[in-house]
Amino acid sequence: MTDQTIFANARLIMNDEVVPGALVVTDGVITDIAQGRAVPTGAIDLEGDYLSPGLVELHTDNVERHLEPRPKVSWPFRAAILAHDRELAGAGITTVFDAIRVGSIVSDTGAGYPKYARKMTDEIMGVRAAGLLRISHHIHLRAEVCSETLIDELDEFSTEDRIGIVSMMDHTPGQRQFVDVSKFETYVRGKRNYTNEQWDGYVEFLYGLQARVGTKHEAATVAAAKRLGATLASHDDTTADQVAASHSYGVRVAEFPTTVVAAEACHANGIATIMGAPNLIRGGSHSGNVAAIDLAQLDRLDILSSDYVPAGLLMAAVQLGDVWGNLARGMRTVTATPSQAVGLKDRGTLAIGQRADIIRFAVKDHTPVLQETWSAGKRVS
Repeated sequence: MTDQTIFANARLIMNDEVVPGALVVTDGVITDIAQGRAVPTGAIDLEGDYLSPGLVELHTDNVERHLEPRPKVSWPFRAAILAHDRELAGAGITTVFDAIRVGSIVSDTGAGYPKYARKMTDEIMGVRAAGLLRISHHIHLRAEVCSETLIDELDEFSTEDRIGIVSMMDHTPGQRQFVDVSKFETYVRGKRNYTNEQWDGYVEFLYGLQARVGTKHEAATVAAAKRLGATLASHDDTTADQVAASHSYGVRVAEFPTTVVAAEACHANGIATIMGAPNLIRGGSHSGNVAAIDLAQLDRLDILSSDYVPAGLLMAAVQLGDVWGNLARGMRTVTATPSQAVGLKDRGTLAIGQRADIIRFAVKDHTPVLQETWSAGKRVS
C-alpha cells in the first residue's frame, strides 16, 4: 500500500528562499511541493513552523563520547551507537558520517590509546543491517598521522565498507590545531593525570614519532582514500602551503582551518571549508584558533559541523541565517552543501524526487526549537 503524508501551512526552507507551502511525501520520497497556506483535508497543519531538509553531519566525535562517558570508563559499543543515533535524531540530524579514529598508540607511553576502528565499523554496519538505526549512518575514518598503527589499520578496510570520508589529522603539538602548545597541554592533561616529568616525556615521544612516520602516514592516508573511493578531507590546515599540499592530494573538504590565511587558500583552491558549530555559538575556538564568525563574515564558511555538540548544528545554522540575513543560506551549510561535498545527490534539499529527510522547527528568541524529525518519510523523533 502507498504511504503518503501531506505537510501543509509550513514555511518551506528551499535552497535560496523561505516560502509558505505544502509538501507531499510518498513512500519516503518527496513527490509534490505547492506554495500557499491552504491545509488540504487529511494534511498535517504545521501552523507556520519551518520545514527544512534534515541536517547532514560530516564530522562528529559524539559516538566517542558515548563510548567513554567518563575518563577511563568504557561503554558497550552497540549501546553507545544506539544512544548516539537517537541523540542525533533528536537534534534534527538525519545523515551522519560517524568519525572513527584510525591510527593508535599502543606502546607503553602512559598515554596510549587502543585500536577500535574496525570493531566500531563492524558494529555500525551490523546495527544498520538489522534495521536498528533511526537515521542514515556512514563511515568517516579520521586518520591520525602521529600514531604507530595507522597503515595497518587502514589496510583493514576495503571498498565493501563503503567508507564515505577519510580525513588526514596530525595532532602533534606545536602545529595545526595546537600551534599553542599550552592549549594542547590543557586539553590532554584535562583527561589524564601527568606529573611534569611524564608530560615532558610524552611530548618528546610525539615529536619523535611524527618525525619518523609523518610523511609515510600522509602518503598512506591519501592512497587509502583513493583505494576506498572516499572523499578526502584535510584537518586543521593553518598555512597556505598546507592548503596547497592538501589540494595536491585531492582534498575536497577542509575541516576546521585554523587561520584566515588557510580559509582564503581553501576558497582559492575550490576546497569547501567546514567550521564547528560550537565555535560559532561560543564566539570563538576553544583552541585559540580563528573564530567561525570571522570566516562567516568574510564569506569563507561553507559547511557547519556539530563537532562535539549535536544540538549545536541547527542552532548554529539559524545563527548564521541571522548573520547573513538569509535563513535559507544559513541552513544550506547543514543540508545541501555538505550533501554535495560528499556526493550524496538524493538528499539535502526540498525537491521532488529527493529522499524525505525533513525536520520541523520553530524559532523563539533567535533559538530554534526542534519539533519533529523524519528520516526517509518515517518519523524518528
